[in-house]
Amino acid sequence: MVMSHARSSNQQMTFWDHLDDLRGVLVRIVVTVIVAAVVFFMFMPWIFDNVILAPCRGDFPLYVLFDAIAPDGGVEDFNVSLINIQLASQLFIHLSSAGWMAAVFTFPIIIYLLWTFVSPGLYPEERRNSRVAFFFGNIMFFAGVAVGYFLVFPLTLRFLATYQLSDLIPNTITLDSYMDNFWGICLVMGIVFELPLLAWLLGRLGLLTRGFFSKFRRHAIVALLVAAALITPTGDPFTLFIVFLPIYCLWEFSAMVVPKDVTVTEN
Repeated sequence: MVMSHARSSNQQMTFWDHLDDLRGVLVRIVVTVIVAAVVFFMFMPWIFDNVILAPCRGDFPLYVLFDAIAPDGGVEDFNVSLINIQLASQLFIHLSSAGWMAAVFTFPIIIYLLWTFVSPGLYPEERRNSRVAFFFGNIMFFAGVAVGYFLVFPLTLRFLATYQLSDLIPNTITLDSYMDNFWGICLVMGIVFELPLLAWLLGRLGLLTRGFFSKFRRHAIVALLVAAALITPTGDPFTLFIVFLPIYCLWEFSAMVVPKDVTVTEN
């Protein structure tokens, strides 16, 4: 960090000066997250009823779409009831959910505050590249979270909640299990959607070429179909296509953002 800031216009800053600046940035980040968490905590009952638990009901937008396409699919009757088996689970989930939502929705602010600390030590070209990465990284992260919430998690929930090894074993889903899957899928999809940003960065470093995507496109299609089938093991081709399409578009978009000056032409 000292070496990077050695390129700053302020050459008189010592290690302790930089450390003091970093402490100030970290304090602002913590305060931002705490304030956001308090706000989310206050509105969490409404958020749970109308957002987090919405995929449990048959009127969820994805289910309504499926019912419009296949009216006899029984989607409109889908309903999941959760139970709580731990005395303090609802309190802890109330607190943890407020924290998770605060971290997710303040993510751009956190990155910006870190940027204000790092940017003085970067060259002008590095600053421009970092701004591009910041902008697209945030967009793709929230797009991934949205896909996880509106598509992947509801499909996963519908399959797992209705799957039975035996008719003698009814499904009783706990609140903790539901929330673990909810946050896990949404956040993982947010991270997966950073693939184009990773491709762009590797392309800028000369480690990845557009020819790589052309060469392995057929392999990627097969792998992505398998991944989509694992996410939606219902045997429904339409559902499989719905999940496969955004993932494949992500692959193609990753190929497009690789800089042209490192593109290779295949024979």
